Amino acid sequence: MAPDMGMTDRTVETVRGLVYGPGGKQLDVHRPAGASGALPTVLLWHGIGPDERDVLEPLARTTAALGVLVLVPDWRSDAADGGRSQLLESLAFGRKEADGLGGDGASYVLAGWSAGAGAALGVALRPDAVAEWRPRAVVAVAGRYDLPARTTGTAPLDDLAAGHDPGVPVHLLHGTRDTVVDAHYSRDLAATLRTAGRAVTLQEPQTDHAGVIMTAYDPAADRCVPTTAEHAVRAGRLVGGVLAAAGA
Repeated sequence: MAPDMGMTDRTVETVRGLVYGPGGKQLDVHRPAGASGALPTVLLWHGIGPDERDVLEPLARTTAALGVLVLVPDWRSDAADGGRSQLLESLAFGRKEADGLGGDGASYVLAGWSAGAGAALGVALRPDAVAEWRPRAVVAVAGRYDLPARTTGTAPLDDLAAGHDPGVPVHLLHGTRDTVVDAHYSRDLAATLRTAGRAVTLQEPQTDHAGVIMTAYDPAADRCVPTTAEHAVRAGRLVGGVLAAAGA
């Protein structure tokens, strides 16, 4: 499918539907309109819902408006390998193509929400999964870290206990009203990283699992949809600011 250019405001340009891997999966590119020069780059992975890159568009565009190139790929948690190959293919695409899309491969932040959060942290903890590469930083939003990461097959907390080091700053964000993934998962990870002397930040906006990415869960659609609720807008701006600062 040919890329579809869409703009909902004058500050951010979105290119939709770029194919990133041999399986034909697609990603969207969000960048400041009219930007010149190499921009800090964020690869942002959605959660466990299959092919939900659109769910992250409000957050991605908010982040892009701060001067960042944001790549948001589809991936399928129900794939035979749990989505591992698609996640790693999107990472390989982003590393290879970021410069040509206006980004900066040297300022590459790996980020994820919900199941995508553990997947992002797993790459930093186990760089052997990607030919010994690490991002500039990891931003993990509303995740669990006691479960196997979709990228590595091992739980980040288990990797830390085994002596693996993320090697880069880890920025955690988690809504205090999250009833899907309790905030204690991020608190536990932050405490473990601090005990090990690793660079970590934790921020807890007053919102829920969907609100932290500027959305609300719609039971009829069975997916998260954009919202203008104050708590979600405030939280999304916070997350976007962390994403932008992590690549600066």
